[in-house]
Amino acid sequence: MNLADIHKIYFIGIGGIGMSALARYFKRQGIEIHGYDRTETELTRALAQEGMFVHYEDDVRFIPENVDLVVFTPAVPADHTELLWFRERNYPIKKRAEVLGIISRSRSTVAIAGTHGKTTTSSMTAHLLRACGVDANAFVGGIALNLGGNYAEGSSEWVVVEADEYDRSFLHLHPDVAVVNSVDADHLDIYGTEAAVQESYAQFAKQVKKGGQLFVRHGIELGVPAQTFGIENGYWQARSVRVEQGFMVFDLYEGENRRFEALRLPYPGLHNVANATAAIACALRAGADASKIPDALTAFRGVKRRFEYILKNADCVFIDDYAHHPAELDATIRAAKALFPDKKITGAFQPHLYSRTRDFAQGFAEALDLLDECLLLDIYPARELPIEGVSSATIAGLMQHKPTLCSKSELPELLQQRRPEVLLTMGAGDIDTLLQTIKTKLQ
Repeated sequence: MNLADIHKIYFIGIGGIGMSALARYFKRQGIEIHGYDRTETELTRALAQEGMFVHYEDDVRFIPENVDLVVFTPAVPADHTELLWFRERNYPIKKRAEVLGIISRSRSTVAIAGTHGKTTTSSMTAHLLRACGVDANAFVGGIALNLGGNYAEGSSEWVVVEADEYDRSFLHLHPDVAVVNSVDADHLDIYGTEAAVQESYAQFAKQVKKGGQLFVRHGIELGVPAQTFGIENGYWQARSVRVEQGFMVFDLYEGENRRFEALRLPYPGLHNVANATAAIACALRAGADASKIPDALTAFRGVKRRFEYILKNADCVFIDDYAHHPAELDATIRAAKALFPDKKITGAFQPHLYSRTRDFAQGFAEALDLLDECLLLDIYPARELPIEGVSSATIAGLMQHKPTLCSKSELPELLQQRRPEVLLTMGAGDIDTLLQTIKTKLQ
């Protein structure tokens, strides 16, 4: 497909974080953008303000004439009226990942993969490159505060992309530089088994271009040559990690050579030190000015909904996080405990997907037991129908410390009554729509 021949694109699911980044990219190329999403959000309103045409009813009457390309996300149901209409009329239809693959083929690409840490690591890599002399383009899976959004336009040949394993999307990419951060079982509704997840990552690793570079978290075996990274182990190694005045401070070694001393990362948790180690290795490989790395890392502002401070005063610290897999909950809760060792940690978690709750109930229970107090919301179904016998009570029944089960609407009032010292809201559903209400109650 020749992108130069495209003048009008229609997005089905335009409000998704990855879809909206693509829409912004094409809008900046002067292409007319139309699209549908199920609900109006802050992001879809921003797209409309940027000159795109967005509607919220699954209705073919809103489809304009002369559409050159239709882009859809796998999260859209197969019986979606508009999608079926385009299919019946043989329009050119591509998944988001295919289009991202086409864009990346014309550039030098850094692709960040992994069950966890993709968004933070890709945002960090893009920020480091842009702050250290390489004006990279970026497509990331969250609102990166340094980039001012989920897409950044750059003038260099480099593009940083988040390589998503959902629906095997990342197999459309053939990067010059790649990271594999973690290979935990997830999306078993797509893959079926943990072995199939690992096989897919191994295939992604093989797609790094000849002469390119793969960075893999220490301990992961993918059957291809790679430089490893980690904390106190790996070729790229963070050593002497400590917390100082709210910063994660560490020395960074390449092999036995100390490249950087006392780097300061304003983002908590050992998992983020590992993310930073990978991001720095990527940025240096793509031509970043090493002398600027320390200041750039200290200036990293993070990503919305990734350990994001909503409220911080003498009475209460309120942090929101997108964590929706047991390993992510574990990392987020441990980071909070390390930062606030003398305070009671309260967590409110909204499970995401019935299938994920069923597959990882034991892991969720173990992670949530790290909290001093837990409030457990109903499952956010997203693209799924209910599964018989699966609910938030499934997790609660496996926990040592019994949580409070509550509905989304009950949560703000409950938190106002309990006056938490440190509050974590966690989940990939719509718990973030409560943030301002909760903040007001706690103030």
